[in-house]
Amino acid sequence: MTLQAVTANRLNDGQVVYLTPTLTWSETLQASRLAKAGEQADALLQSAQASVEAQIVVEPYLIPVDRGTVGDQPPRAVGQRETIRAAGPSVRLDLGHQAAQE
Repeated sequence: MTLQAVTANRLNDGQVVYLTPTLTWSETLQASRLAKAGEQADALLQSAQASVEAQIVVEPYLIPVDRGTVGDQPPRAVGQRETIRAAGPSVRLDLGHQAAQE
């Protein structure tokens, strides 16, 4: 089963964010709402449009996520681009949200 999440960039600071089950935005993929690829994922993406119109985020789109072989692991981004976006800027580890994790 292919799962997807909605990601975007927050308009006021450019931070990568993910749509949550309460249709708010989180900086962590682990807090995102997941949907099965197809109509369910398309409906989730459509629900993000209210945040675009409210000028909270820009350019929401669907990304594939993986829950591991057991299926109960936290979601993680699939693909290099989304893995980098989820981790934060790759040029300096002392900048961005990943600096607070050290």
